[in-house]
Amino acid sequence: MGTLHGSSVSVDEGLFRWAFPLPRTHTGILQGNGLLGAMIWGEGQTLRLTLNRADLWDHRGGLAWTEKVNYAALRASLEASDEADLRERFEGEKPPPGEPRRPSRLPLGRLEFDLGPMTQLTSGTLNPSTGEVVIEIHHETAGREHIQVQMPMQGAGVIIRFPDRRVTEPMVVRAVTSWDLIGEQFGEIGFEPPVHFETGRMTGWVQPMPADPPVAVGWARQGQEFAVVVAKGGTVEDAKESAGRDVADLLDNGYERIRASASAWWDAYWADVPTINIPNPTLMFLYRYGMYKFAGLTHPEGVPGTLQGPWVEEHRFPPWSSDYHFNINVQECYWPAYRGNRLRHLLPLFDMIHSWTESLQENARLFLGIEDGLMLPHSVDDRCTCMGGFWSGAVDHGCTAWVAHMMYQYYTYSGNLEFLREKAYPFMVGAMRVHEEMLERESADGEGQLGLPVSVSPEYRGSRLDAWGKNASFQLACIHALAESLLEASVALNEVPRPIWREILRDLPKACVVGDPGEIYLWEGTPLEESHRHHSHLAGIYPFDVIDIDDPEWEPVVRRSIDRWIKQGMGMWSGWCMPWASILHTMVGHAETAELLLELWQRVFTNEGQGTLHDANFPGITLIGSRPMTHPDRADEKMQMDAGMGAVGAILEMLLHSRRGVHYVFAGAPAHWRDVSFEGIRAAGAFLVDAARSAGEVAFVRVYSEVGGLFRLADPWADGVIEIRLSPGGTRTLARS
Repeated sequence: MGTLHGSSVSVDEGLFRWAFPLPRTHTGILQGNGLLGAMIWGEGQTLRLTLNRADLWDHRGGLAWTEKVNYAALRASLEASDEADLRERFEGEKPPPGEPRRPSRLPLGRLEFDLGPMTQLTSGTLNPSTGEVVIEIHHETAGREHIQVQMPMQGAGVIIRFPDRRVTEPMVVRAVTSWDLIGEQFGEIGFEPPVHFETGRMTGWVQPMPADPPVAVGWARQGQEFAVVVAKGGTVEDAKESAGRDVADLLDNGYERIRASASAWWDAYWADVPTINIPNPTLMFLYRYGMYKFAGLTHPEGVPGTLQGPWVEEHRFPPWSSDYHFNINVQECYWPAYRGNRLRHLLPLFDMIHSWTESLQENARLFLGIEDGLMLPHSVDDRCTCMGGFWSGAVDHGCTAWVAHMMYQYYTYSGNLEFLREKAYPFMVGAMRVHEEMLERESADGEGQLGLPVSVSPEYRGSRLDAWGKNASFQLACIHALAESLLEASVALNEVPRPIWREILRDLPKACVVGDPGEIYLWEGTPLEESHRHHSHLAGIYPFDVIDIDDPEWEPVVRRSIDRWIKQGMGMWSGWCMPWASILHTMVGHAETAELLLELWQRVFTNEGQGTLHDANFPGITLIGSRPMTHPDRADEKMQMDAGMGAVGAILEMLLHSRRGVHYVFAGAPAHWRDVSFEGIRAAGAFLVDAARSAGEVAFVRVYSEVGGLFRLADPWADGVIEIRLSPGGTRTLARS
């Protein structure tokens, strides 16, 4: 294919090529290994390398949960419309002078390589099969030359190999620290300036931290090769010494050995990733580049992915602290792990959440007075400190249930019974205990339907006093999905289920349905009144799959709800809304729309370097982050990883998805994709599926079972469901007769 629309990027024989100039940090070419992130950009004679670490935090600030942050007080404040009391409880204390209000990931800095006045950057090529980036430059006398950049898949360093001529011809390396760019902001919250150093052959700086370990950036050159690392240490000297060891290790190994090792890692990675062939070059790029970035965001030996992963810009503090948002963003970042057959990438996230158990238990104890619950706020740092200042997010218990859903999916996609027993099931039970305490019977005698008297739908009406109601559809879907999963897990583990889980399935609505034939509301009395970025009231369709859209009773309800959602439009959507919307359209049979939304997302919510944006790249489609129509300022563009990962998930769902335990091949693939195929997409039940459509007809479906079991397939040639029972290691192929 040629150049992507509105982009500096083109694709040629599996390589991705960026045309310089790449004028801003988030237009750069990405390299990452789950710990270190590098953005390669620049223009003219200046090549820039922005660096950051995924574990670089200022941990000060945040909301400390206390006895005053409790459900009874919350309910009383809401019912009395006491805004002052509500905010006093949930916004936290004003920080003392010199301290931040909440924790945040930190900007770090960049290196600038001045290649000389006779040199011009022309292009940069990424080979996603090896992770290597090759920068092409033009020198007025030497002609075309290349700079090679490789990131090892462990550690926090990058090695660069310059052309031979650079050994003798001067090249200026400039350090641009984040303090140089926003030192005043650092100073206002108690930071000291960085300490620059030059010891032996290594040069660099150390950024002291008010309450966290110092971080050092160090670099050195050896012949054609240049190594730069980002290291931590208990003291400034420790950080400097650590950087020195890491730089020496990179240079001692040398470029060729590091490239070979990285290439072997990538070979193993791509061997597990599904191969897809679809007649849409844009979506093919989004899939391939997205799966490449997924590795750098969620490396199984790295740091769990935040909003920006390891790729935090150097010129400002990152938007929303680049924290963990558990009301869609973390989930969307990890969607490729499931159908994309990279389940191991979920484990660092689950391990981190498991390490928070005591904090989650304390939150539930303070909020509801129970000892056996788990409660996860929607926005936290890597130590589970609540960001504060957003009461409806702090009490959005759907976040906990959604994480429980992710854990249960890991079990169903892998068949790992030990994980279910040791990690997922206890978390699911603890999450449900909080919901159980918040549910009430309609009548005083304890009879009648169950309901949720105080509930929220993520970010709808923000933190206004009216941002709540009874029986929010999002929460009902979360609870139903969790109850179904708990009952299934109890059978698998031979555990005795709590009676209330069956009562929930019997007596709690799956959604807040109002009218006849009915429509899904946000909560009682509140339909979707306007365009909104969270499609949470439709979560019973996806991701929780508790509403059977083929059921004659539900079909008109879903249709009316989707119609209203379409009518309200995209005018207040952000980037990460688009892939979720694409999947919803896939689920209800709007295959062409599912494709179009992803194409539109690429046009509207990526910049010229294919950086994935929260706000639109240009005005006219949405009002979220809207800029003036003339002279738009892109210096503050908000890069987030969620939408790019969500697009990967959406593409895979187009090819293979499931509804109520039945798998559908190509049900989300537009009819004009007459020739399309895939190999190795993972499905619940620990199945791997291959399929092909030829000349518009499904040619075959092949199912492989890792652990044995029943695979239910919607018949691609006739009405009905085909049931395929396989032994462990068994394969069955169905072909068009």
